Amino acid sequence: MIPMTLDEIAQVVGASLHDVRDPREPVTAPSAVDSREVAPGGLFAATPGARVDGHDYAARAIEGGAVAVLASRPVGVPALVVEDVQLALGRLARHVLEHLGPAVIGLTGSVGKTTTKDLLAQVLERHAATVATDRSFNNELGLPLTVLRADATTRYLVLEMGASRKGDLTYLTGIAPPQVGLVLNVGTAHAERMGGGPAAVAEAKGELVEALPADGFALLNADDPYVMGMAGRTRARILSYGGSARAQVRAEDVRMDDRARTAFTLVTPSGRAPVALDLIGEHQVSNALAAAAVATALGLDVAEIAGGLNAARRRSPGRLEIVERPDGVTVVNDAYNASPESMRAGLRAVKALAGARRTVAVLGAMGQQADASRARHAEMGRLVADLRFDVLIAVGAGDPLAMAEAAESSNPGVAVHAAEDVAGALRLATALVEPGDVVFVKASSEIGLGALARALAAPPS
Repeated sequence: MIPMTLDEIAQVVGASLHDVRDPREPVTAPSAVDSREVAPGGLFAATPGARVDGHDYAARAIEGGAVAVLASRPVGVPALVVEDVQLALGRLARHVLEHLGPAVIGLTGSVGKTTTKDLLAQVLERHAATVATDRSFNNELGLPLTVLRADATTRYLVLEMGASRKGDLTYLTGIAPPQVGLVLNVGTAHAERMGGGPAAVAEAKGELVEALPADGFALLNADDPYVMGMAGRTRARILSYGGSARAQVRAEDVRMDDRARTAFTLVTPSGRAPVALDLIGEHQVSNALAAAAVATALGLDVAEIAGGLNAARRRSPGRLEIVERPDGVTVVNDAYNASPESMRAGLRAVKALAGARRTVAVLGAMGQQADASRARHAEMGRLVADLRFDVLIAVGAGDPLAMAEAAESSNPGVAVHAAEDVAGALRLATALVEPGDVVFVKASSEIGLGALARALAAPPS
């Protein structure tokens, strides 16, 4: 955050000051929407949530070191009062960005955004000061909060951009206009909100490349026809990546070790170099290539890029997060979110990791699948059966039961169990898991299976 006085911030966002003793007091630290994460010298943005209203935590934020609260009403402590806190936070972020001028990289896609963002950040950090989206803070609040973490030393600003409906990316790129835009893929996530099919999802995701300047770069996945179809929607230069031999950034000689980690030869316009990822699953190759394409567009050579990818580690929790218990049980926590694409990738990665070991899948619902939900859950059940998982615990009523039924009918060798809720699933898993097993836990985040994964990963008493 560039230092700004309360009075300066008020002028930028159109706020009135309430209970402020000194309008010249500076804000010197990043902003937060969680009162527990306020940094001394920062600004607390009071936003209404599904369960709590940030205005109720204004005093706690000030006690925690916030200089003032960005609020929609007076709160009895120093506050900048605006009509709309979200819009004001966006205006402040845009103002700060205009005064800093880092290279802004926006990335979007149906799956893989957070892992790709984490890989890219670790490549760029070795080259120059980099600020990247924390966890998956990729929406209308998370993006400006990320921008407000940048300062005068920041050279690269890596912004994960989520879109649940048309117009979302237009809004986000209005706050932080990118010079480089990366589109990973087009899948089923949020499809019902965007019009119901992949073409509608592609239309929404393509808003990112439409926002790019003529001297910018659009990084497009050569293996996804919907993504490559966006080439005609941008003024920017196109750089393609993927497994295709026609891709400008591509992987050759892809292989997997006995821990399901992939290695390959990275090929870019500047040459080729070996890469060995410390992440499980063959799908990580595409994520790594996406990060490499961005770094290539920014001018890094192939050796620098490969060095960053080789040194990169998993950063965000709940995404193929591996915990080894003392009794030899391996718990793979992939419960941050779920879609058919990520469920398929996770199941295959875990089977590759397990080898000959016994495998247990604890799976809950995949959200936002609309009318196709039951059929897609049944498809996942058949995949569990085809991959020969030993045990399936389906968590929840409705669609997870379709998953269980499909698995049982496709392969009677799979021991199928149903649990009404997370607590029941944990009891089942605790009873069924044996020393040496590999346990895969996945569902959409609202199901709460992350807590089960963490409990299961704890050493047995």
